Amino acid sequence: MLASLLVAAAVSADGPTRLLVLGDSLSAAHGVQRQAGWVAQLRERLAHRQGDYQVINASIGGDTTRGGRSRLPAALADHDSDIVIIELGGNDGLRGIPLAETRRNLASMIETARDHEARVLLVGVRLPTNYGDDFIQRFLATYRDLAKQYDVALVEKFLAGVADNPELMQSDGIHPSAEAQPQLLTNIWPKLAAMLDETR
Repeated sequence: MLASLLVAAAVSADGPTRLLVLGDSLSAAHGVQRQAGWVAQLRERLAHRQGDYQVINASIGGDTTRGGRSRLPAALADHDSDIVIIELGGNDGLRGIPLAETRRNLASMIETARDHEARVLLVGVRLPTNYGDDFIQRFLATYRDLAKQYDVALVEKFLAGVADNPELMQSDGIHPSAEAQPQLLTNIWPKLAAMLDETR
């Protein structure tokens, strides 16, 4: 009986595994009901998984890596997180921000998360095809290079199975529809589930 109480107390003291999502409109459920977004669906999935989890969505529509870099320290101070999901960079590409700056900002966010002893899941996004194959490939390589340099988990194609299907995109051709949100979670889940298992 005493041993059971001690175990329960230890679990309670440890608290939940906290996941901080730092993203842009793709994670802020732009154009869809917030509870239908992939982050809300992640929260629901974790509620049925063994363990205690808390998901904090710090995503802001239109945000860039510069904005994320600026916001992350305060977000981590407010929410002592175990895993930080960084889904940023798409707006950098759309606004023509130099890739070198995007890379510096993403690297800084990875380092900041690590300074807070949080693990990082880096999420790569795809730009519209009119940006040209050369730029798109260099843009995607930024995520691959950073994941390798810092040895962090990478979801290279967050929009796989979505961006190339007009029926799963909103009329602007940029934002996934409500019907696409389960696929976004499916794309992230294998890497995230492995991290959760390792964190436990």
